[in-house]
Parts: sequence; C-alpha cells; structure tokens
Amino acid sequence: MTTVESNASKSGAPSVPGESPPVGKGAWLALIAALLGWMFDGAEMGVFSLVGRGALKDLMKTIVDGQVVPAPEGEIALWYGVIVAGFLVGAATGGVLFGWLGDRIGRVRAMTISVLCYAVFTSMGGFVQSPLQLGLMRFVAALGMGGEWSLGVALVMEAFPNRSRAFMAGLIGAAANVGYLLVAVVGLTLNNVIGQLEALMIRLNVPEWLHANQENQGWRVMMILGIVPAALTFFIRIFVPESHKWQEEQAKGGTSNWATIDLVGVLIGAMGPALMVYVYAFPATGWLEHTFALRLIVTVVGLVMAIMGYLYPVMRYIQRHNAISGSDSATSTTIRRMLLAACLSGVALLGTWGSTQTAPTWVNQLTEKQKKTMTVEQIKGSTILHAKEYTLIWLSIGAIIGTIGAAFMGDWLGRRVAYFSLCVLSLGSVILLFHGNHSYGPFYLFCTFIGGVCTASFYGWLPLYLPELFATRVRATGQGFGFNFGRILAAVGSLQLGNLVKFFADGVDLGPWHLAGGYPTACTILSLVYVVGMVIIWFAPETRGQPLPE
Repeated sequence: MTTVESNASKSGAPSVPGESPPVGKGAWLALIAALLGWMFDGAEMGVFSLVGRGALKDLMKTIVDGQVVPAPEGEIALWYGVIVAGFLVGAATGGVLFGWLGDRIGRVRAMTISVLCYAVFTSMGGFVQSPLQLGLMRFVAALGMGGEWSLGVALVMEAFPNRSRAFMAGLIGAAANVGYLLVAVVGLTLNNVIGQLEALMIRLNVPEWLHANQENQGWRVMMILGIVPAALTFFIRIFVPESHKWQEEQAKGGTSNWATIDLVGVLIGAMGPALMVYVYAFPATGWLEHTFALRLIVTVVGLVMAIMGYLYPVMRYIQRHNAISGSDSATSTTIRRMLLAACLSGVALLGTWGSTQTAPTWVNQLTEKQKKTMTVEQIKGSTILHAKEYTLIWLSIGAIIGTIGAAFMGDWLGRRVAYFSLCVLSLGSVILLFHGNHSYGPFYLFCTFIGGVCTASFYGWLPLYLPELFATRVRATGQGFGFNFGRILAAVGSLQLGNLVKFFADGVDLGPWHLAGGYPTACTILSLVYVVGMVIIWFAPETRGQPLPE
C-alpha cells in the first residue's frame, strides 16, 4: 500500500469509488485540532474587543506633575479604529498567505505555523509600550488567524464525507464563538480577582508596567494568556494526519506549481489596504489634506491593488498547471468564484463589524447615562459594572446557536435561499438591537442574543459553501481569499463608523419616526449591506447535494 493510500484510509477516504467511507481516527483528530484552533482563534480576536480601549487608555496616558492625564477620547477612538482596521487587513493577507502555504506544503504543516503565529504575537501584545507597537503585534497575529480559518476548513471538509459537511460547517462556526464566550468569561473572572493578582505581581517583583489594574481590565494579562494555543501546535504536528485529497494532488505533481516568488503579489496587494487605512485614519492638512475625493480615489486604487495582488499567486499557479499538464483549466471560473466568495463574505463581515461587534462599545454609553440616575448601592447590586462582558457573553451564545442552525439551513433550503434568509433576519436583528433599546437591562441582553444568532449565522454558512466552489489544488487559497478579503471591506466600514457616528450624532427623522443618533443610526446604515447580499447571492451557483470539486 502506498503512503497516499495508507493516509487516505486513516482519514476515511473511500476505497471504492462512489462509496461513503466510515470516518477514521485521522478525521476525528483533524476535527479536534481544527475546532481547538478556531476556538482559540475566536478568543484571540475577542480579546481586543474586550480590553482594547483600556489598553489604549493605559498606553496613551501621560504623567504631568505626578498626575495622570488621560488621552482625549477622540485620539483613543482613532487608534482603536486603526488597530481594528490593521487587524482586518492582516487577517485578509494571512488568509491568502497561509492558504497558499497550505496548498503548497500541506494543510497540517501550514496550520501549525498559523496557530503558532497568532498565539505568540497575541501574547507579545501584553508587553508593548505604545499604540503603534500594539497595532503591529495585532497585525502579525491576524496573519495567523486569517490563515487558520481557511486551512482548518479545507482540512476538515476534505477529511469527512459529503453527508457530514453541514454538521462540520456548523461546528466550525460555533467553535470560534465559543472562543469569544471563553474570553468574556475569563475577562469577567479576571475583574473579580484583579486586585489579588496585582498584589501577587508586586510580591513577585514584576515590573510595574506589567501590573494588572482595575482601570484597564488587566489587559496585559489577558493578552499574555494568548500564548496558550501554542501548545496546540505540538498536538497538530504529532497526531493529525495530512489531508488525503491534498496528498493525492501532491502525488500527481499539482502542488509543485506554486512558486514563492508569486508572494510578491500578496505583499504589493497588502500595500493598497494599508494606504487606505492611513488616509482614512490620519487626516493631513494643507495641500496634503485628505479630502473626500482623495479618500474615494485611494479606496478604489487600494481595493484594485488588493484584488490583483492577492489573486496573482492563483493566476500564476493556474498558468503553470495548464502549461505542464497541457489542459485548459477554467481560469476565469476560478477567479470569478474567488471574487464572488469575497463579496458574499464581505457582506457578512461588514455587517458584523459594523453592527453587533460595536455593541460592547455602545453599551458603555448606555450604562454611563444610567449610572448618573443610580445610587452607589444600586450600581453595586446590578450587573451594570460588567455590561460589556455580559454583552459579549450573550452575543457569543447567540452566535454559537446561529452558526450551527445556518449550516443546516443551507442543507435544508439550499445554499442561496439560506443566505438570502440570513440577510433578511440579520438586518431585522440589527434594527431591533439598536433602535429597540435605550438602556441596559434584560431586554437589551435578549436583543444582543438575537443579534448574535442572526448576524453570526453566516460563519456557519460560509464554511459549508466556500469549499464547494474550488478544486482541491486551489481550495485553501481560494476560500482563504474569499473569506478573508471580506475583512478589507469590513476594515473600510470600521474606519467609516466613527465618521458616521459623528455625522449622525443628532439622529435621523424618517417621517413620524426619529432614529437615535450616534451608534444606532451609524450601525443601521452599515447594516444595509445585507440588502446587497440579498441581490448578490442569486448570481452564485447552487451546490447543495454536490460533492466537493476534485
């Protein structure tokens, strides 16, 4: 028996064409590794949502005559938006970079590197001394996070038979949101023991700048804990078998057509979004003033650079494959599907980052108003002091349920009808959350739960659908581009959120209805992207009941 055949039998590959094989031990090990990777991936992403503002307050404060002078809220918000946008650009770049690596050297080895990347650099964020350093650490960590998604999806979907794809997709989406839930619970626990933790650090003679404190939510400790997933890499390398489909493609010589020099295109492509972030986030004056016209031009140029640069490795691969094999692979079909996947993912990501991801920040504004009307005893007896953590917890619980349900919905209703339905439900849930609440309380938490169910549901649908668009030889790169390029669109939206909040500070009058100003109106406007998704999905192929392309 050859190596490929042996590994195929471990992974549950069919020994007779057309038969559905029993799922082997290797497939279950691959699933465990991928689920843990996605869970920690979600935790690493969620940690900045929870402690990012506190971290920036700590890093940007100044000492004048022995007194702490906090940085202006506008500067903190600016850097928060820049770091989030940089994170999203990093995840988009990492999706292509590690997707390329997974198609070149194998899913397992590439996934090991990606997990190690995001674990190490997230933890290094706990040692930074400036907002710029924090942004750089988040960017590099995001490279690994973006790559881990595409690699894990490819590995699991290739290891399990077609009949299991909906269930696997639901688990994929749920795992990342379990990570969000985990970081919220850890943050809540840390808040309760933070005084004791700081005292312990003082006794151990830990440098003062590493101390946790009540004001910044122990953000350094939370980020340093990001090193935990590094242990997962040993499990992956020792126990998880390589995808049998990838090994078959390697045996045919298909993986050798990837060339390292092509990654220059990814580097150039990343410069486009980086330029966009700079122009949006750091307005200049004089002849360099960043006017609306300039920003529009830079946005178009930046997106074109990103699309062409990120697609370049795939186009060069297909050209080499065609030249060597003498075949005429459908280059245009592959590129068209990558762009389609990017649009579908972009709708989901922009909708999430422009709406429910801002709920933990928005709830701070709601609770600040409420605290002014409450006594000290009332505040201590309520959950209002931990409103941000409880918001994240209920969003995560809803998201876990939504992702699993969306995957099965895709199997029951068909991929296109399910996506259309998710867009409708998500738009409604955003309107309910931001315009049905004027204070923090049980109904607010209920609405965050519903918002989590609906807006996060796409992350169960996408891992079901995207692998069905691409052949094995380009699957990791294709879906890595498709899912993560949407993050660039989300980055543009996150940078515009602050402008929209200011522009609609007084709200909007729609006939007899008045929409509350600030986040409610801004997030509602961004959530209209779901209407775009309702149209785009009908240009996508229906793949329900079809096997993965070979």
